Amino acid sequence: MKTIALVAHDGKKQALLQWVCAHKSFFADKNLVATGTTGKLIAEALQQHVQCLASGPLGGDQQIGAMIAEQKIDWLVFFWDPLSSQPHDPDVKALIRLAVVWNIPVACNQATADFIIHSSLYQQDYKRDVPDFSVYQSRLDKK
Repeated sequence: MKTIALVAHDGKKQALLQWVCAHKSFFADKNLVATGTTGKLIAEALQQHVQCLASGPLGGDQQIGAMIAEQKIDWLVFFWDPLSSQPHDPDVKALIRLAVVWNIPVACNQATADFIIHSSLYQQDYKRDVPDFSVYQSRLDKK
């Protein structure tokens, strides 16, 4: 079962909610994780359990980032608002950076999310390459 993280800035919450509702059947058999308010809205709309973390500015973005680093997230959907200043912008950048580091698909807008959700790769048991950071992690152990 795939685990999908869903995040949206305030100015994009309705867009994400509409998109998720338009693909309700796709999400029916997925584990969903989301930041605060976004998760509550999605759970109500889908009538489905969503693991709700803290609000983004209160650490939710970092909680999802930690789950990515722990290999607990398969896909990140983050509808961010490029026209609004965000007080937690460093957290947002760190979250997207971790998704790239750990090679998970990231959709930052509806077009990309549509491409991923309709990809034949997502419909099969796609095994992404998980980077091996063992050399990097053990670099200080060598004496």
